Amino acid sequence: MSSETLRIATRYCGPPRSGNGGYVCGRLADYIDGPAAVRLKAPPPLDTDLRIEQSDGVVRLYAGDTPIAEARSSALDLQPPASPSFAQAQASSKAYPGFARHSFPRCFACGPQRTSGDGLCIFPGPPAEDGGVAAPWIPHAAFADGDGRVRNRYLWAALDCTGGWAVIPGQPGRTIVLGEFCVRIDGAVAPDERCVAIGWPIAIDGRKRFAGSAVFGASGARVAVARATWIEVEAKPFADA
Repeated sequence: MSSETLRIATRYCGPPRSGNGGYVCGRLADYIDGPAAVRLKAPPPLDTDLRIEQSDGVVRLYAGDTPIAEARSSALDLQPPASPSFAQAQASSKAYPGFARHSFPRCFACGPQRTSGDGLCIFPGPPAEDGGVAAPWIPHAAFADGDGRVRNRYLWAALDCTGGWAVIPGQPGRTIVLGEFCVRIDGAVAPDERCVAIGWPIAIDGRKRFAGSAVFGASGARVAVARATWIEVEAKPFADA
């Protein structure tokens, strides 16, 4: 068994004092070859030395003795809907519900209080039909690796909130938090590329809400796809945590 440490900087928050779920899952997925599934077991604390342990193909994240997340290889067979055009996604984004009400307005992926390069600034709004959401995304150069490609961890973060907005509760005082996230990366995008992110509802089972999401590059080719399990909760405890 091998171990090392990981720190989630404050800029990568979801709720004010815990990490964005997609970003944290993506950091663990860096240790997995191919598609991966990550289960979040507790809010990931910020600016804290977290311990990563790897054994038998499983990657586990701990804060002290508290398990935070667990990642492993997992197949994902999910076909996303067709991507809207970039212009259509821009039109959808104008109706982003988070502009009017957002439980975590400084969320790294979808917080309206973030600026490009500081956050991803993905603001999904409803298209004309099908119950899904869409947003334009032009990745900032700050999110690229040394080869000029957007790092996979940021694709994970982009997929996270985009799917969440497709199944978020409509009533005040309620929100959702990421429980489990399975992602398959099929390609790459470059900084300043005109991408489209979409999310769509799959099912609801009690407090669990299942959503799909995908990112498409400027050519219209699918770059990444995800299936997420979201848990409906009261907003205030997470806004304060």
